[in-house]
Amino acid sequence: MSRHPHWFVTGTDTEIGKTLVSSALLHALRTAGVAAAGMKPVAAGAVMQDGVLRNDDAQQLAAAAGVALPSALATPYLLRAAIAPHAAAALENIEIDVAHVLACFNRVKTMAQAVVVEGVGGFKVPLSDTTNTADLAQMLGLPVILVVGLRLGCLNHALLTAEAIAARGLTLAAWVCNVVDPEMGHAEASIQALTARLPAPLLGVVPRLAKPDAATAAAHLDFSRLAGWPDSSSFTLSL
Repeated sequence: MSRHPHWFVTGTDTEIGKTLVSSALLHALRTAGVAAAGMKPVAAGAVMQDGVLRNDDAQQLAAAAGVALPSALATPYLLRAAIAPHAAAALENIEIDVAHVLACFNRVKTMAQAVVVEGVGGFKVPLSDTTNTADLAQMLGLPVILVVGLRLGCLNHALLTAEAIAARGLTLAAWVCNVVDPEMGHAEASIQALTARLPAPLLGVVPRLAKPDAATAAAHLDFSRLAGWPDSSSFTLSL
């Protein structure tokens, strides 16, 4: 495995399949015998259940991961309103501090052999008056996995996002195509166009699943195409 087996998962938009792909990655790591943890540093849209504030995305990551984390580390900013994170934080008189997220990540990576960090929304969603998710990704400095929602307009969204990732000095490690609109015409042509233009391997295409879950999604993806993916014989951790 590579020296830093951690990834940042972003998407071409919100509700595009980031959590499903992140959970599938965690499932695959656990299946490979890797102690992996999942982080959703900023989650907007939480409800109180049994006296605990919960977010569906964060719970899915926790269920797929092999390492259980305290919620304060897994999701440093758990916000109630299901709106843009900077606005949700303002409603609670909270300012999202990317330096605090980095500090939490640094603690988490001492607790796990691999960490999957899922972004919020697209690649450049505002987190505060002065920061956005691209700033967070840049501060973490992790290789990026891009989830492309297959629907009309995805070519432009994917290519612009890839440019934004490169502009931050980050490595696009791979991309995943997630079928958002199963009725989209000429879908295969769009996938071929992105394969020719994105400077990273395609891990696979996740079809529209009747009951999306980490294991089913992982079956459609070849994570061994990620640089440094653990082989069957060993996994070397270097923190």
